[in-house]
Amino acid sequence: MKIGVNLINFGPSADPASLQGWVDLTQDLGYNGLFTSDHVTITDDVSARYPAPFYEPHSLLGWLASATSNIAIGTTVSVLPYRSPLETARAFAVVDQLSGGRCVLGVGAGWAEEEFKVLGVPFEQRGPMTTEYLLAIKELWANDVASFDGEFVTFDKVHATPRPLQQPHPPIWVGGNSAPSMRRAILHGTTWHPIRPTATGFAAEMLPAIREMAERLERPVPELAPRIRLRITADERPDDERIAGEGTIDQIRRDVETFRELGCAWLVLDTYHDYLVDELRDPAFAWNQFERFAAEIYDLRSGGE
Repeated sequence: MKIGVNLINFGPSADPASLQGWVDLTQDLGYNGLFTSDHVTITDDVSARYPAPFYEPHSLLGWLASATSNIAIGTTVSVLPYRSPLETARAFAVVDQLSGGRCVLGVGAGWAEEEFKVLGVPFEQRGPMTTEYLLAIKELWANDVASFDGEFVTFDKVHATPRPLQQPHPPIWVGGNSAPSMRRAILHGTTWHPIRPTATGFAAEMLPAIREMAERLERPVPELAPRIRLRITADERPDDERIAGEGTIDQIRRDVETFRELGCAWLVLDTYHDYLVDELRDPAFAWNQFERFAAEIYDLRSGGE
């Protein structure tokens, strides 16, 4: 199982020096990937959770392609309705080329209603738009000259090169815990990327649900890449009150082993707790958590073996 780092690309400490620090930490400790989140316009609903400055991820990925050497880079997640699928397809194809085939497109439908309004995107159509945009992106990645006729986007004979280095396309991680997200992952993605599940809920409810849906759709179950919290505490947290990755070293070690035994291909660790802005003033807290995980919880060099 590969372990990824959720890069905090926002908040008071976000600047070029701290971004380089995230790169150095991830590569030096042996993590397998570095993933960044997405917002375009920092409206009040966004800034309450993810305060400015916010480093836009598609631009940031271009820099990460050069700043990193051998790890996966991508989004968790890129909100597809925010941008034309022609723009997203081109950006990720270029990043995949520049990185030597290390790019992951993580996608989601979004939640910030004020941001949708500012961007002139219909919030109530975000689900269908996400699915259609994903289809259009895959068409652009598959052909030197591409055409597409949909409800939300139409184009004819667009020259789409350079295409991604990874063929038939880069990994597509479909984020979200809902049934529509599961369906989108099964039909149009390579990987299901649920956000902050509990270990018991993932094993007892979420995984059986996506397996049953895949069987009903007569499609294979996608790869699994949960994003969990990383928050090491001195005292045990009650298992019925915590999400995966919160608690003592032993509790988190058991969580990680559960995901590994369930066949997850990736586990992405996220140290940020929504609305705790003070933690964003210095990345040292987050970096210490990742250092302890590598030293005390999971042998990154051997994949946990």
